[in-house]
Amino acid sequence: MPVIEGSVERITFYNEENSFTVAKFQQEPDGTLTTIVGNLPGISVGETLRLTGEWIDHPEYGRQFQVEAMERVAPVTLVGMERYLGSGLIKGIGPVTAKKIVRAFGLAALDIIRARPERLTQIEGIGPKKAERIARAVQAQKEINEIMVFLQGCGITTLMATKIYRAYGQHAIAMIRENPYRLAEEVYGIGFKTADLIAAKLGVVATSPHRIKAGTIFLLQEFCREGGHVYAPEDEFAVAAAAELGVPEDLVRQAISTLLEERELFVEHDREGRSLLYPASFYHAERGVAARLMELLRQPVPLRPGDPAAFLERLAAADGIRLTNAQRQAVLTALQHGVTIITGGPGTGKTTTVRSLLRLYAAFGLRFLLAAPTGRAAKRLAETTGHEAKTIHRLLEFGYNEGVRGFLRNEERPLETDALILDEVSMIDLPLFYQLLKAVAPGTRLVLVGDADQLPSVGPGNVLRDLIAAQTIPTVRLETIFRQAEGGLIVLNAHRINQGQMPIFPARGEEGDFYFLPCEDPEKIAEEISTLVTKRLPDYLKCDPIEDIQVITPMRRTVTGVDNLNRILQERLNPPKAGRAELQYANTVLRERDKVMQIRNNYQKMVFNGDMGRIRLIDREEGQVHVAFPDVGGERLVVYEREELDELVISYAISVHKSQGSEYPVVGLPLTTQHYLMLQRNLLYTAVTRAKRLVVLVGTKKALGIAVHNNKTETRHTLLAERLKRSAE
Repeated sequence: MPVIEGSVERITFYNEENSFTVAKFQQEPDGTLTTIVGNLPGISVGETLRLTGEWIDHPEYGRQFQVEAMERVAPVTLVGMERYLGSGLIKGIGPVTAKKIVRAFGLAALDIIRARPERLTQIEGIGPKKAERIARAVQAQKEINEIMVFLQGCGITTLMATKIYRAYGQHAIAMIRENPYRLAEEVYGIGFKTADLIAAKLGVVATSPHRIKAGTIFLLQEFCREGGHVYAPEDEFAVAAAAELGVPEDLVRQAISTLLEERELFVEHDREGRSLLYPASFYHAERGVAARLMELLRQPVPLRPGDPAAFLERLAAADGIRLTNAQRQAVLTALQHGVTIITGGPGTGKTTTVRSLLRLYAAFGLRFLLAAPTGRAAKRLAETTGHEAKTIHRLLEFGYNEGVRGFLRNEERPLETDALILDEVSMIDLPLFYQLLKAVAPGTRLVLVGDADQLPSVGPGNVLRDLIAAQTIPTVRLETIFRQAEGGLIVLNAHRINQGQMPIFPARGEEGDFYFLPCEDPEKIAEEISTLVTKRLPDYLKCDPIEDIQVITPMRRTVTGVDNLNRILQERLNPPKAGRAELQYANTVLRERDKVMQIRNNYQKMVFNGDMGRIRLIDREEGQVHVAFPDVGGERLVVYEREELDELVISYAISVHKSQGSEYPVVGLPLTTQHYLMLQRNLLYTAVTRAKRLVVLVGTKKALGIAVHNNKTETRHTLLAERLKRSAE
């Protein structure tokens, strides 16, 4: 089989899902430029490769080298060495430093770095510490390449191999041989399917009990993740899992029995006697939430002598506020009960109610804490109440206790407060709510504030709706609309949408805060959104197109989806520019000034799914991206290594789910029948209630009508409401 050797000149195409690559390759020693195609995981421009494969003649693209196997080798030319060292693969070496190293050591550069790294200090700008760091990076890259060779054919990219190396170090290959399925549990970005490919390569048979157990856990968690469920009906799940794994159903049943014995899964039964299969963490969370809420409800809350109603009237009069009966009831209930729910749509006075409640707490000498699920929501809560507010994760003080990572506030070290007010409760998933409740001591007042008509949490469970449906917790619904009197259409239309009525728009020539721009063709809708964001709205409102305008769209893919709109908006709002550093990651280019979003919870960095920030600095030499996230009182800078960049996405456009808990001055929303599966009333309602100053819908009246009239919401499998009802009986 033919073998060619040379360096990667340019990557023309790369498919992140299967590593299929088309690249220009300069062969050694004659410099012939060749097109290479094949699965080439994680190759970089400048790398020197030895490729085994076949020459083919493509009818459209001509002569190509079809790669069957790949091996990374040391560069054999000075240019190749310089390009390899400066490619970004080796932390601490950028293009400038690479040029200096090659000028000093020539083709011996890699050997010198590995064997005598102290010689690097001869080069201007490299001290002992940096020399040692470069040597470690070169050694790490060698071991990462060994992992990739070992896993060749499994679609492992350089970044994935780097993550595996960071997780297991030099023992990575031995640990993967012992149990490849641990990768799915322990390395972010590697799911069961990739681990299964690796296992098959290592000779693990499809009917291996080890494989079926790992697959059962993965598929149950995947089912819960995709639908927001906390359990799956066992009979249906066993049939689906067997089909997915390609094994007889009885083997899946055996795996479930073993996992139940090992307490990695749990079973409950509903009123019809069906078996319901829970991942262990969700089972404990649901039971724990129900038990702790009932304990808080039953525990008396201490209150010093005085007439709360009279106190409240005097405070309201002093503040010049006239509370509705519902607001008054909400405040007094939250003073006198262990748990209270205050719910209502936009403009119904939730903020005024919370402010009045805090004044009453202070009058009775009660300590209180304020929290919300996201940094943006916490910042807004602090601004509207005038009191400090924290994210739930900060409130619970994530850190290390005796070498174990976790929340430092818990049953053993509860929050020191008489009351906890929690805003945007519709966003909170079941596991996080359980962690919070563990830190709330009996006798503390817990006040849950949120809009039950918004989308449920991205994570598992349907906490706020379940708590209201149980009818065991004192609940006050605020329904009087105050902000409508200010003349705006955002609040009015939000309530119209929630009631299944079409929104109303300003007459032609009239100014307003809620517009609909008719447009049929998806390509033209995308172009209209782009023009609005980059030109028309900033000119009209005198606002910042990046900071003040947020595009929210129902789907990720399609012409008017998140991915395509981000590509267009990045190119127009933050194009390439001299002096503006950028970094290529997979198929994404990250640039300084880009608006980005964190897409997973990272407890070490204390940034969480849905947090949005701006790229302040890209350090190509160190392979780092510095992102500033809004924080209460200012900004917080978070540094990402190259292999962590899959946690960030461009966010000029975001999904409706990702917008929860945030407010933006201006919201642009494309609506087309391409989004048919996602055209739902609560989704549209959530999107328009994110806007404070202006909403612009762009699309078709047909799509808008489908969304307004579609009140079907996907049922989430939970038993929380049922557990609370049973506990109260």
